[in-house]
Amino acid sequence: MLRYLLLFALVVLNGTATADDRPIFDAHIHYSHDAVELVPPEQVARILRDAGVRKALVSSSDDNGTQLLLDAAPDIVVPALRPYRRRGEINTWMHDETVVDYLESNLAKNEYEAIGEFHAYGSDIKTPVIQHMIALAKERNLILHHHGDREAVDLIFETWPEARVLWAHSGFVDPESVVDALDTHPRLWADLAFRSDMISQGRVDPGWKAAFEGHPDRFMVGTDTFAPERWYYVGPHADYSREWLSLLPDQIADNIAYANAERMLATE
Repeated sequence: MLRYLLLFALVVLNGTATADDRPIFDAHIHYSHDAVELVPPEQVARILRDAGVRKALVSSSDDNGTQLLLDAAPDIVVPALRPYRRRGEINTWMHDETVVDYLESNLAKNEYEAIGEFHAYGSDIKTPVIQHMIALAKERNLILHHHGDREAVDLIFETWPEARVLWAHSGFVDPESVVDALDTHPRLWADLAFRSDMISQGRVDPGWKAAFEGHPDRFMVGTDTFAPERWYYVGPHADYSREWLSLLPDQIADNIAYANAERMLATE
């Protein structure tokens, strides 16, 4: 946290010196109702540009934030539809049949590249609401941005074997477990949002290094602006990402920074 605050102070005083260096595709951005009230979309767009974020996968609770930011930065925003209308629905949405109406209504009037980020664990995937959501994603070939455990990942692919799934936070599991999931599911990608265990004592952790070398085309960075104050870490987080990625071979670093997310979007 102190590191991020110091970096943020440097950004404020000196500007984002590395904005023209390695571009970033931030694969985990939220612009929810509370952030909209505190940080206007034009300011958010400027934060992303100043950070050198070329593209961002954006979702929000409710969807209004995503649409406002899409209007402010159509060249950056890759829109995703979250199944939450307000905070506090993370643990209940999969049992709320009105969520299906909410998803269908938004899908009918707006264009999206993904559904999520959505939280679901284990047998949650078997609930009628989530099964309907997966069917909607399948109809439109949308990415599923999933926050949950390995069992849920397996059940998503059991439901829809050809799905493209982005595993939020790489499941918050160790790199060996992430590799096992990636080995099992060729159409699974993993974001590294809200993780810092990739770096240990100034070098890339050996387990993560092996994961990145074994699957150089499946990882991507993300900030996770889950609360309004997280918007002030977008620039410092982009700089931090560039810093640790520079410890990897250039091709792998470019992949994780932006190319993997771009390829995931282009995958049929």
